[in-house]
Amino acid sequence: MAVPKKKVSGARRDSRRSSNSKLAAPALELCKCGEYKMHGRVCPKCGTLNGEVIVNVAETK
Repeated sequence: MAVPKKKVSGARRDSRRSSNSKLAAPALELCKCGEYKMHGRVCPKCGTLNGEVIVNVAETK
């Protein structure tokens, strides 16, 4: 059975674990109206998705 020769310090152990804990910024894309939106979501400004009107924004306001 493999046994470590020396104790791994907390700093070394924690730095190895920290590589997966970073938060990534959400991927944004530009809508046809010029507003940034999340990919695969309806644009909050114009209510379109893939060039098709999904939500009529004038009715909701």
